[in-house]
Amino acid sequence: MIIYIHGFGSSGQGGKASAMRILLKDQGFIAPSLSTIPDLAIATLCELIETFLKQEKVYLIGSSLGGYYSLYLAEKFRIPAVLINPAIHPYLTLEPSLGDVPNFYDLSSYEWRDAHLQMLKSFETQNPDIANYLLLLQKGDELLDYREALKKLPGSRQIVEEGGDHSFVGIEKYTEMMIAFFKE
Repeated sequence: MIIYIHGFGSSGQGGKASAMRILLKDQGFIAPSLSTIPDLAIATLCELIETFLKQEKVYLIGSSLGGYYSLYLAEKFRIPAVLINPAIHPYLTLEPSLGDVPNFYDLSSYEWRDAHLQMLKSFETQNPDIANYLLLLQKGDELLDYREALKKLPGSRQIVEEGGDHSFVGIEKYTEMMIAFFKE
């Protein structure tokens, strides 16, 4: 089972999640819409992973904040993950977002607080097992510095492209690579 973990302010119906759902439909795929509260999002993901692991292998694909969550979960459960333009220090990069934040899926809003940043900090990983990761980065990411991911996961399998943006333009061309990585 492939679990796609969306980014900050997004949902399981967001653009990348919807594209991945189509591209990976034959692989066993879900993209849950997660709570904006980090502890609840992680609890939901842990429950899903634990349930699926009883019957099959589990793989993660995480984008942005979902990449940060995937890094934590991949270490906790010792499972492979594809990280797409991942947030490495979201407790710092999301600090300017404190206050009322829009949900990009339905244009509702929610309160983002300092307590949420502290929750994020509690999920930071140290010395990740680089063999479990495929890192997909675009240097043109306007929100996150791709070099932070390279520093966090040196020696991991990596695709680093010039240009692009935070959404990772052209992600569909890496579908087969992701599937092959999961099958290793």
